[in-house]
Amino acid sequence: MTPESVVAALAERCSFAPAGTAVTCAVSGGPDSSALLALATRAGCSVTAVYVDHRLRPDSALDAVRVRELAERFGAAFRCVVAPISGTSNVEARARDARLAALGPDALTGHTADDLAETVLMFLLRGTGPDGLAGFDVTRRPLCRLRRSDTRALCDALGIDPVIDPMNDDPRFVRSRLRHEAVPLLNDIAGRDIVPLLCRTAALQGDLLTALDEVSVALDPTDGAALTAAPRAVAAAALRRWWRAESGSAYAPPAAAIDRMLDVAAGRCVRAEVVSGWRVARTHGVLRLEAP
Repeated sequence: MTPESVVAALAERCSFAPAGTAVTCAVSGGPDSSALLALATRAGCSVTAVYVDHRLRPDSALDAVRVRELAERFGAAFRCVVAPISGTSNVEARARDARLAALGPDALTGHTADDLAETVLMFLLRGTGPDGLAGFDVTRRPLCRLRRSDTRALCDALGIDPVIDPMNDDPRFVRSRLRHEAVPLLNDIAGRDIVPLLCRTAALQGDLLTALDEVSVALDPTDGAALTAAPRAVAAAALRRWWRAESGSAYAPPAAAIDRMLDVAAGRCVRAEVVSGWRVARTHGVLRLEAP
């Protein structure tokens, strides 16, 4: 296949905004984000590639140069944001939060179907509630129907030498072990590729959550009596929506935290921890969230 035919075939499976739309793409220089940049510009979007430098590696500034050169090659604008991460604890989560702050909520990322499957598994390991089974919001991830093998093939076809981040192979991180150990083992046990299965599960769960959210809109999440009288699934959906609006978090509280919030709503306690220092409290039957 010619380079153009490879790009064209993959572009058909992506979900970019109409040509001319201004988009921000998170580009680390790896195969996935390099493919995102190439495919976004091919879709006719007005692209700004943003490299977020966490200064986790001594050569990270050189990676920024490579991303700038790649952006120039595809006719995209470029911006580098320095957001240092220090220490060794909870590096993945802190880096993710720093990227979200640097990129803004509407930035596109190069997550693939493999990333979605791994995310579902990660949430399952944490004892997830309904939201975790849906993985992540696919609206800002136009490559979510592609596989990592596809993004590598695109880089090969276009002669892109992607940045290889050693952290992706570091067994200290849960996602790395899922990628290199758990998923291959589950493939072997199932006798098939489990990634499409997990992605299908996530899509079905997302449909259910959308329908549940539509029902829960009529429920006041600060009304303890109304929450207690409602079906638990509807009350939990109302609390998740309230939590996101008040905390600004993209992630719902875990199932155990929702249980604690419902205990407060029912009057079994007057205050409880939610997550990350946030608390829910009840006064005269009315709930409120207290920031850290």
